[in-house]
Order: sequence, then C-alpha cells, then structure tokens
Amino acid sequence: MGYKEIYIRYRHQILEGRLKPGDRVPAIRVLANELQVARKTVEAAYEILIGEGYFVSQGAKGTRVNPALNLGEAALLSTAPPSTVLEHPVIESKGELRLGIPALDEFPHKKWLLISGKAARTLRPDEMIMPAIMGYPPLREAIASYLNISRGLNCQPEQIFITTGYRANLRLILAVLAHPHDKVLFEDPGYFFGQKLLKRIAPNLNYVPVDRDGVDVDFLQRYHADARFAVVTPTHHSPLAVTLSLPRKHQLLEWAQQNNSWIIEDDYDGEFHYTRKVIPALKSLDVHDRVIYTGTFSKTIMPAMRVGYLVMPQETVERFRELGEILETGMPLLPQKILAQFLSEGHFYRHIKKMRILYQQRRRMMLDALQHCFPQLFEFELTDGGMHIVAFLRLGIQDVALAEIWQRHQLRVLPLSGWYTQTQKRYGLVVGYTNIRSYEQAVGLLEQVVEETGALMR
Repeated sequence: MGYKEIYIRYRHQILEGRLKPGDRVPAIRVLANELQVARKTVEAAYEILIGEGYFVSQGAKGTRVNPALNLGEAALLSTAPPSTVLEHPVIESKGELRLGIPALDEFPHKKWLLISGKAARTLRPDEMIMPAIMGYPPLREAIASYLNISRGLNCQPEQIFITTGYRANLRLILAVLAHPHDKVLFEDPGYFFGQKLLKRIAPNLNYVPVDRDGVDVDFLQRYHADARFAVVTPTHHSPLAVTLSLPRKHQLLEWAQQNNSWIIEDDYDGEFHYTRKVIPALKSLDVHDRVIYTGTFSKTIMPAMRVGYLVMPQETVERFRELGEILETGMPLLPQKILAQFLSEGHFYRHIKKMRILYQQRRRMMLDALQHCFPQLFEFELTDGGMHIVAFLRLGIQDVALAEIWQRHQLRVLPLSGWYTQTQKRYGLVVGYTNIRSYEQAVGLLEQVVEETGALMR
C-alpha cells in the first residue's frame, strides 16, 4: 500500500461523514504497524492531508481531523487522487533538447505543494492589500542570506529588489540609472532575448567580443572606455558557458571604478558547477559597489515562477524605491511567500545540490550520444558547468540550416551563429540536456536526424 491509497481512504471517510471534524486518527507508528507499511509512507499521506487542511497536528495530543473543517466546502474539492505531479509529471515540453528548462521531473513537487497550501491558508487580511513594491520582506531576507552564503556576496535584505525576471531587471536598472544616450555594452555572442530588449530601450548599444576567457576587457577599454553600462555573464557565459578569468574580473572592476560606470552581472546558471568548487560571483570581488547583481529562479526552480531579483548598490536604493513606486506594482504575494519558505527551510539548497549531480550525469549522456551519432561532425569545449552544450561544427558554417532540420523533428536546438551580432562568428548548435533521462533516450532522439544531417553536411 502506498501513501496515495492511505490519503484517498482518509479523504473519502471525511467527505462521506464517517470521520468528523475533531475526530482523532491513529498515530503514524500505530497505523504503520497496522497496515504493515513503512512509517515514511504514512508520514507522506498525513503531510498531504495536513497540507490540504483535512488534518491538524496537535503535537503530543496527536493528529485529528481539522475541527475547523467545513465539510460542505470540503465536498466541493476534487475527488481525484493526488496527481502524479507529486512524483514524475508528464511535462509538455513542446520539443526536446530545449534550453533553460530545468529537470522538472526531479523537482520536489510534493514539498512545493505542501508549502503552497500552507501559504494560501495563512494569508492574512493585511496581506491582501497591495504587495510591497520592492518585494515580500521575508523573501528579500532569504535571498540575501542565500547570496551571501552561496555566491559570496555581502548584501543586506534592503538591497534586494524582487522583479518578474531577467528582462524586468534590465528595464528597471536602465530606467533608474541610465540617461537616454548612455553607452551600453553587451557581450557578443550574447543572450538573444537580452539583445532584442536592449535594442529597443538602449539607443547607444555596442558589443564586446567574448573568447575562451570571457568578455574581452582589453577590447572594452580600447574602444568603449566611455561606456556607462556593461552587461556581462561572468560565471557561465550565455551561450559559450566560459567563465570570465580572474585577471579580467579585476580589470573590469577597475574600469568601472575609474570611469564611474556600472557593471550589470547576470549570474546565468551560476549555481550549476560540476568539476570544481563554486565559482564566486563577480559581485563578491566588488569593493567599490559598482556591480548590480541580478538573478532569477527560472532555471533553478521553474520558468513559470517568473521571479527575479537584483541587488541594488547602497547609494542607489532610494532611487530604485522612488522609481519602483511609479513603474512597478509589486509582485503577487502568494508566490513570494511560497518561495520564501522554500528557501528559508533549506529545500532550495538541497534541490540545487541534487541538480548539480543530476546535470553532470545528463550532460555526459548527451555528449556520449552526440559523439556516437555524429563522430566527425562536432567538437566540444567542456566548461565547469551550465545547462547546455555547445556543439561546434568542425567544418562548415551551415548551423542555421542544420538547426532547422533538427527543429522539424521537434529537437529545439538553436544555431550558435544567431547569438552573434558582429561579423566574427563561430558556428554550431546550442543543445539543452537537462531533461534527458538516459543515454538511450538521447541516442533515439538524435538518430531521427542522422541521415538528413549527413546529407546537408556532405
């Protein structure tokens, strides 16, 4: 017998009136012995029943059917059993090998569901008014604590501004700090959504090349020393996944301090590192407070979360608050409450640790499958982490046509050349691997395109 069956039995007894509000239910140990199941099985069922409001735990007094339960309202609840979202959901991925989609099959759905139920039930009347413009205070505290411990920052909760994600971060920073014709620098290649946005909101947009050591700071100083902003991904560059070298980090920080410029650090999938210890954030080296650190939970929790954040330099906090009251209406409170508890109770740390191990395994599966199916076509420059592989073409520049072939077979890879804006380009495919569950699955997906790929590249 599994926890779902225990859950269903109790819920049916409550909805049918055989168990009434206030009735005591057996202790976990007693019921486990009676049913001849593991205690954890009963614990899981009880946790869900408590999370959904059917049971209440009263400590030494035991567990009872919730005395405040309105059976009329309870009867309106779905009579379906807990869905498989609690274990391994069926994910509508709209294609395989997509970028930036975390391993949703391994997300702790049951824990998230329990936290969500508790957050909804404990919503107070005073919280039903307008949410705080800069974010739910406990979430700001939890994010500051996480960044200080895991990313080496030294920030206070009042420096955290909660946003709706990456693009909202860029829009808000430039709205608060930029003048209309300030020069803004962006990496080449660089995140295509960032390019599209900046082309619209930054009239004086320029580009700095990226090589194996990250953004070329010598080029920046030679041609764009007068820039006001530099948007960079120093931990894992998007899309090349290279890390900005330590000498270049210091060089970039010195440029910002000397020119009174701002560095916007996008900590793109910085949590996922495999072959060495955590790579410190650029912000952790920033003694002059010239770095505006930004991040999101799209790649660590789920894209649908739509929660991002930025760390405001101390001198700018009041300016962000003032303009935030005009431009922002505050993030919805409920997802912020759920996320705050998920962070503060340690679930996020455990999830990230698990994903590092899982993604390293899945990257190996994907690499082995690519080399098996296309032994002479690609070459790889492995980095210390990330969520995708760049498969560089050994010969030729036909990555756009190649990507179109793969996309027709629902393999949502992207051509590397499309991430560049200048004439000096590299060619290949950017391949996501986070939702590959086995080597056999990866090979099966790639075998669909072997023949057409070979015909194109001859």
